[in-house]
Amino acid sequence: MHKPCALPCLVEKHGTRTHRSWRKLHIGVGAETGQILAAELTTSEVDDGSQVEPLLDQIPGPLASFTGDGAYDQTRIYDTIAKRYPDADVFVPTRSTAVLTETAQSTPTQRDRHLQSIAEHGRTGWQTRSGYTRRALVEAAISWLKRVTGDALRSRTDRRRLTEMAIAIAALNRMLELGCPKSVRIT
Repeated sequence: MHKPCALPCLVEKHGTRTHRSWRKLHIGVGAETGQILAAELTTSEVDDGSQVEPLLDQIPGPLASFTGDGAYDQTRIYDTIAKRYPDADVFVPTRSTAVLTETAQSTPTQRDRHLQSIAEHGRTGWQTRSGYTRRALVEAAISWLKRVTGDALRSRTDRRRLTEMAIAIAALNRMLELGCPKSVRIT
């Protein structure tokens, strides 16, 4: 008969008493190719906005636009992107409690223009007009990555997890390279 393992037994047998924690993968996807151009793997407690600079550091060329979910609705993110890429458009849905800046009437920021568009056309109208719907490319990349590698990391150390993700991303990008047709319009 097997005796159930109590907490001291878990520590003795496995060396830990806590369960593994979630990891978050922050990615940057090329709009033209769908390939993952930048990636950061963090613990679940890390703020999404804090990963913008490390992701931008990995982008090889000029940035045309930045699209993120509501977690990126922070002034410092708009400022960081504007400082590095002044011509880049930022598409981030504003929080429901967001208000216009004091200079919105004379010199509106990108965020002010988003708020004005949401007020005029509604959130869904803003998403369609702004191009925010292209965010689906990122969701598709995450889905493809999970299909190729599975839902969980197999490695136990952070360094090995980073290597595991780098290999998975390289494999996915290679598959996208080989599997995407290059279409040319003939007139």
